[in-house]
Amino acid sequence: MPFSRRTWTEIDCNALLHNYETIHKQTAGCKIMAVVKADAYGHGDIAVAKVLQQAGVHWFAVSNFEEALSLREQGITCPILVLGYTPPENAAGLADRHITQTVYSLEYAYALNEAAQAAGTRINCHIKLDTGMARIGFCAWKGHEEIGAAQTAQACMLPGLDCTGIFTHFSCADELSPESTAFTREQFQSFEKTVALLEKQGFHFLLHHCCNSAATLRFPEMYLDMVRAGVILYGLSPALECDGLANLHPVMNFYSTITLVKEVEAGIQVSYGRTYTAPEQRKLATIAVGYADGFRRNFSNLGHVIVHGQYAPIVGRVCMDQTLIDVTGIPDVTMGDRVILVGQEGNCSITFDQFAQLNGTINYEEICLIGRRVPRVYLKDGREFGITDYLLQPIEKNPSKILPLIYNKLRDFEIDNKTRRNKRL
Repeated sequence: MPFSRRTWTEIDCNALLHNYETIHKQTAGCKIMAVVKADAYGHGDIAVAKVLQQAGVHWFAVSNFEEALSLREQGITCPILVLGYTPPENAAGLADRHITQTVYSLEYAYALNEAAQAAGTRINCHIKLDTGMARIGFCAWKGHEEIGAAQTAQACMLPGLDCTGIFTHFSCADELSPESTAFTREQFQSFEKTVALLEKQGFHFLLHHCCNSAATLRFPEMYLDMVRAGVILYGLSPALECDGLANLHPVMNFYSTITLVKEVEAGIQVSYGRTYTAPEQRKLATIAVGYADGFRRNFSNLGHVIVHGQYAPIVGRVCMDQTLIDVTGIPDVTMGDRVILVGQEGNCSITFDQFAQLNGTINYEEICLIGRRVPRVYLKDGREFGITDYLLQPIEKNPSKILPLIYNKLRDFEIDNKTRRNKRL
């Protein structure tokens, strides 16, 4: 077993680099913004960002200021765009760490400008236009482009903001229906029209970007200066309809361990709620993964895992920390054996897309929900070169070295509490 924990993921950095190069070739002459929000979609943002920075990626995108700050503190020097809201009181932090902030409304622009001027600084910004998502952005829907341009112009004139980029986000680029395709084109046209109106007023931007992962696969005419590559970097398709549009390799595999094997008689009912009854004598195994790890409760009595190159069905309800599987007919199953939750062995394969179908959701959600107590083990050329263990420390290759530090903190806490008790006495 490559890592002595009960449940873990393996992140294949060769696959990550392959996907990056695939996107780079497809978008030749265009900058790539790697989206590493939500801990790089569950893959570990620090490690992923370091690999991609070394590969030459141009920008990173995150959801919030804290994610950007974490990247900066771990040595990421590439430009970083915060896609969402940053409290204006963090204006100085944005400027000091050279973090670019999305500006999406006049109200927010005024607040951020005021905070920047109070701090005696200027913040680099990208303007967000709402061309049809109805989430955040200056309203630039079809028929409202002049309003969007007028409000954007006001924001660009604020002295505390340096608006160097402008972008929008497509709401249904991952849907191949004629209606959705037409709406994506309509969004792009509204974006182009709004930018043209701004340029007529003398407002010019260094970077224009519209394409998310799906649009990067489907609409090369919309690449502009930069594309925002998210889920495709991790080897997953933005939607089943987009599957096969690029030669992508899955980056993450998900594993657990067998902790107990037992024979049960016919009629035995297992796990919470007794929802599974053994129809005959069966050999069951307990595995050390549950819904707290991101192995969803919806898998109860559904789906399967892979043991020794064979499918083993899930039986009974998935618990918080443990799950039961039926290994009847699979030879030589013992405690400590590896179980593949997502991955491939022999002719058997399980994907995050299959996870998503069972749960009635999307692959994005599945990878983002893998819990913090699941270590991420990083591989290059098939060999481990780093581990992110959130329960210990994210950047220590040998997590055992941190245990004395944790012990010392606990000991200090105990001493402090004892001192407080003595004072009360």
